[in-house]
Amino acid sequence: MDYDYLDTPIGPLLLVADEHGLRHIDFPRADQGERIKRDWRRDRRNLGAAIEQLEAYFDGRLHTFDLALAARGTEFRRCVWNELARIPYGETISYGELARRIGDPSASRAVGAANGANPLPIIVPCHRVIGANGKLTGFGGGLPTKQWLLEHERRHAPRPAFALS
Repeated sequence: MDYDYLDTPIGPLLLVADEHGLRHIDFPRADQGERIKRDWRRDRRNLGAAIEQLEAYFDGRLHTFDLALAARGTEFRRCVWNELARIPYGETISYGELARRIGDPSASRAVGAANGANPLPIIVPCHRVIGANGKLTGFGGGLPTKQWLLEHERRHAPRPAFALS
């Protein structure tokens, strides 16, 4: 596995990839300890496209990622993560709506757990899921980071063209 850090407006991100694709994005925090495994090497060989696209995202120039992703998870989690990837840039949905979209309206809690286990935040946009009451709920990078990401996307979301009829 290759890893490196990317400096971003929300702080450093730990990126991890191998020849199959991007595996993890982490928000390094002092209270979490070091997450680097002994057999990983600090090398950007498999991280170039992810770095380029994340930089474009943070610059407001990229709204949809196109990367090889290699996240590991149960079939249910992968189903939730695939649905997360369909939430349009600059929009939000509730956990209940996400559960409905995967075909199991009673699975809000399980959807929340799968959302929280997302190994590729930002690229698989778990930050776009909010409480049914419109309030921000948990996020691995912290609620201020979630708020920043949502505001960033609202600022840079494509606007419909104005036309007179």
